[in-house]
Order: sequence, then C-alpha cells, then structure tokens
Amino acid sequence: MYSVGEMVFYENTGICQISDITDKKTEETGENQLYYVLKPLYVDYTISVPVGSGNVFMRPIISKNEAERLIDSIPAIKVKPKKYTAVGELDKYYKSYFTSHKCEDLLELTVSINAKKVQSEKKKRWLGVIDEKYKRKAEDMLFGELAAALEIERSEVPDYIANRVDSEQSGAK
Repeated sequence: MYSVGEMVFYENTGICQISDITDKKTEETGENQLYYVLKPLYVDYTISVPVGSGNVFMRPIISKNEAERLIDSIPAIKVKPKKYTAVGELDKYYKSYFTSHKCEDLLELTVSINAKKVQSEKKKRWLGVIDEKYKRKAEDMLFGELAAALEIERSEVPDYIANRVDSEQSGAK
C-alpha cells in the first residue's frame, strides 16, 4: 500500500502524488472501500483509485540512480525510426510503447522519433502528425518521471539530459 505524499506513475496520466487515502462507499456494492486520491503533478485535477484495484496500473516512480542510468544509456540506444504507409499502423505501433509503462520504452520511442525528425529535416520535410503526437506524449510522461526522480523542474529535463549525455561522451573520449 502506498502512503500519502508518495509519488507514483499512474496509467497513462503519468506522475501523481498521493494526496489522501480515503474511505468511500462504492456505488456497486454500497460498502466502504479505501481509495487513493491522486493529484497529477502537471495538470489540475484529482483522480480517485480504489486501493488494491487490479483494473488500473500504478507503480512507484523510478529512483534518482535509475533516472541517471537511463539517461546514461541514451547513446547506446539503437534507433528504430518507423515508416508506415497506413496511419493506423503507425498509431498502433506507437501505442504499443505505452503498454509496458516503462521509462526505457518511452525513452526508446522518443529517441527513435527524434531520429526520424532529423532525417525528415535533412530532406526538408515535416515530421508527421502521428509522429509529433506520440513524441509529445512520450516526452511528457518520460520527462515528468525524470523530473520527479531527479527532483528538478520538468522544464529543466531536456538540458539535464543534454548536459549529462555530453559530459558522458566527452569523458569517454
């Protein structure tokens, strides 16, 4: 069971803080049940989730060490930019990266779409709408968790990543 004040990754919402644990009467059975009250860090609303519900995905956020290890792995990520002729296929492919709820998958997706963006820009083309949509969604979720783990502002995450990767690469030379 989580505690009030603890940070968790909740489904496709991203990072939330448990602001309360409350007892509510359920509509289905009329019995009292414990609920987590979740406050997403980057949007202004709350979510009530039954404690112990197997119907939703919730996990503790990664640690600072895990966040740094993840960032340090960026240069070794094998880029897999995907091209599909059917928009539905690309949408389905990108959605598959979100089902694991793992930072590693979100990072791989982000790096791959960024590589695709660089390739597009070299050809003087725009990145597709589906690519942009999933790049933004993956970065939102990933950067939110990295910010919470590293205890920095979300807006600082891209510079933090760039500086850490640059220092790792220059130290490796």
